[in-house]
Parts: sequence; C-alpha cells; structure tokens
Amino acid sequence: MELQIVTVLLAAYLLGAIPFGYLIVKLISGEDIRQIHSGRTGGTNTMRAAGFGAGLLTAVLDILSGAGSVAIARQFSAFQDPWLLILVPLMVIVGNNYSIYLVNRENGKIQFGGGAGGAVCLGGALGLWWPAGIIIILIGIPIFYFIGYASVGTMWIALGAILIFAYRAIAFDAPWAYAAFGLIAEGLLMISLRPNIKRLIEGNERLHGYRAKKMGNQTNYSS
Repeated sequence: MELQIVTVLLAAYLLGAIPFGYLIVKLISGEDIRQIHSGRTGGTNTMRAAGFGAGLLTAVLDILSGAGSVAIARQFSAFQDPWLLILVPLMVIVGNNYSIYLVNRENGKIQFGGGAGGAVCLGGALGLWWPAGIIIILIGIPIFYFIGYASVGTMWIALGAILIFAYRAIAFDAPWAYAAFGLIAEGLLMISLRPNIKRLIEGNERLHGYRAKKMGNQTNYSS
C-alpha cells in the first residue's frame, strides 16, 4: 500500500512537471519561454510568447494533467481515501510550479522553472468534482475581464475551490478534504505569485480586459 501511494504521488509530480508551455514555445519559435516576459511556463505567458492558440493549448494540457491525475489515482485502492486523493492534484501543482525538467543553477543556487499552478489547480478541482471546475470557470471569466488582473484570476481558482467544496461539505456531507485541497492549493499559488502580489499592493500590476481598454493601460509588467 505504501509503495502504491509513493508511486502514484511521484507520477503525479512528474506529470505536473511537464513544461507544456516551454515545449510549445520551443517548437513554434525556438525561444526559451523562461527568458520571455514573466518567465513562467503557463498559458498566459505562452500566449504572450507564441500567440493565443499556443497559450490556449498550454492551458488545456495543464488542466488535463490535473484532472487526469485524479482520474488515474481513483483507480487505486489507497486513493479511495479523500485525504490521500487530494495529495495527487497538489503534487501536480508542485510539479507545475517547480519542474524538475527545468532545473538550473544560478549564482550557486538551484532554481526550478515552471508556472503559477492555476490551470492545474482548475484541473484538480475538475477531477475531484467536475461541476466545481465549470463553476470556477464561469465566475472566473468575468473576474478576469472586469477586475483585469491575471494573478487575481489565478488566485480565484483555488479560492473558488475552497468555497464550493466547503459548501458541499456543509450542505451535502461531501468530504472536507476537497475544501482542504483548495486551501493548500491557494497557498501554493500565492507563493508562486509573490511578485504579482507585490505589484498588486504597489498598484502597478499589468491590467487586462475591460479596465485595460478603458484606461489604455501601457504598463510593461508581466503576470
């Protein structure tokens, strides 16, 4: 049983660590996405580096890695326990944010490339209870468009998971472990988004959507 758990969690990390954005940008332009804009490998930065289609494909693949990992884990007896099951999408997020495939040494320090974890978190929510993912998307789109910050939209994904799964636990006796998934995922996302949160506090985070159009925002920060 212990070997089964360790194997599945390791596989989840390695799956999440596949840097789809890095690979797609390399194939399209030959550039290293880590040297472009925010340097992250997620859908937003891939879109900036290689266009909308490349960004969308990256986001879809990241979502599938999160959802697929949960679907696969459910086939193993150990992961019928909700508290063990949530470790699987959390490991995918860790892999996405700290990819072993993008390790480099700079100034004597080992650094991991990766994304911010938003899309894989959404995939994890979809895998745990698929309507949650749909609700998060439907609310997240207007949040992103009208508030205008990609980082806020990313943080909403995990916050939405907390709210939805906590409500289901209270109203329908669903597992509280799923709400814990959202809480821990929010922490992981916020750690990766520290530069963005600093810019939000300072008031110079890059705007998108309605407010960017209204204000004619030209700020050159990336999120």
